[in-house]
Amino acid sequence: MAERIITVGSTHGLHARPAKLFVEAVGASGAKVSLAKEGGRSVDAGSILGVISLGIDHGDKIVLTTDAPNGEAVLDDLAVILTTDHDA
Repeated sequence: MAERIITVGSTHGLHARPAKLFVEAVGASGAKVSLAKEGGRSVDAGSILGVISLGIDHGDKIVLTTDAPNGEAVLDDLAVILTTDHDA
């Protein structure tokens, strides 16, 4: 299983626009990915409602996990989206 702990880069957190970009990327990857705030509950990263329900703010540490065969590459790509400030 591949796992990444990532610090959210968007100034206003993972609100609708960056969450949509992230969820679309998860879907495009074809991998089943889970997302959680560090120490919190886990949601399906392919669900926009699940992602937004976590209330992820700028600077929050989040955990991505997948057991996809290409999991390391998938998480690398998703990390780029999450660390980018989409509010700049």
